Amino acid sequence: MTTIDLSDAGPILAERASNAPALTPSNRALQSGDTYAALDLGTNNCRLLIARPHHDRTRNGADGLRIIDAFSRIVRLGEGLHQTGELSETAIARTLDALAVCRTKMELRGVTRARLIATEACRMAANGSQFLAQVREELGLDLEIIDRETEARLAALGCAALADPQAEGVLIFDIGGGSSELIWLDPARTPAAAAAERVNIRLWTSLQIGVVSLAEQFGGYEVSPATYDAMVSHVARALEAFLGRAMGERHCSRFHLLGTSGTVTTIAGVHLDLARYDRRRVDGLWMSAGDVSTTIARLKRMSYGERAAHGCIGPARADLVLAGCAILEAIRRAFPAPRLRIADRGLREGILIELMRADGVWNRRPETVA
Repeated sequence: MTTIDLSDAGPILAERASNAPALTPSNRALQSGDTYAALDLGTNNCRLLIARPHHDRTRNGADGLRIIDAFSRIVRLGEGLHQTGELSETAIARTLDALAVCRTKMELRGVTRARLIATEACRMAANGSQFLAQVREELGLDLEIIDRETEARLAALGCAALADPQAEGVLIFDIGGGSSELIWLDPARTPAAAAAERVNIRLWTSLQIGVVSLAEQFGGYEVSPATYDAMVSHVARALEAFLGRAMGERHCSRFHLLGTSGTVTTIAGVHLDLARYDRRRVDGLWMSAGDVSTTIARLKRMSYGERAAHGCIGPARADLVLAGCAILEAIRRAFPAPRLRIADRGLREGILIELMRADGVWNRRPETVA
């Protein structure tokens, strides 16, 4: 059982989503044993997190999430979407299988509050709404397609506790399968006594570029130096408008990047020479700019077979990891920073935090929180 502290690097300040599920006195006489779930169906992955609120008396009353179950499966829902504009039958079948596992887990864990979201693949596909109707009909799961702004905000909310609170500006990025979100976070903290809780987002953007779409466009199995450079240049052009907007934001010597995605957690695992991925060693890891460059160079030297055999990559992502590195490289060139912090947390945690805060679970007496 994993516990995620929400104050690893200072308090997370959350702004409740305008489109978050509404609470009413009649439906929220919440009991302390309530169990929450967050499901994120993306272009590449189907991921579920089930948790309960946690109050740690040993850490000055730190609030957190106690993870009681999790599930992640690469489904490649957006496979071929760039070419056809639709979700394929085979991709839908893979995804329905994964969603059935998620439904079973939520039933077995007695989930009482949940938010189930779909992102870029369903946003872009001509048959995205039809697919979600099929999910409701066959599995009884009601997924909502969220917009890019909501996706960016939830990702920031989920990992903002890892931002350096003394930095005058932190760039959070989430490299997904079909899109990549960038959020310029103002780490200025609202005083604890303030009534409002919010993530102070200065700027944000969403690029319609992710590891699946980029790898399908340029190739991901055998990537030559020229192909890799072409991917970086492609992403760099897409970043130009956001870079122009960000030029007026304040920097300081503590400015850093904060990445939440399979790309950065893979880079961290390879950097640490892990035989198998270990979240406990990766989440919150600081990497210098030199360490990141060295690890990317190491990945570029690997063949497809070597990437597939690596315990932190595997065959399901071996053709995507260099596309992710190219996106990261473009971000690093646009926003040079001496250090990068790795977050194995993000959108799902943001959903859970928002649901729990809306229910006021951390405002109760500590003994009432599991």
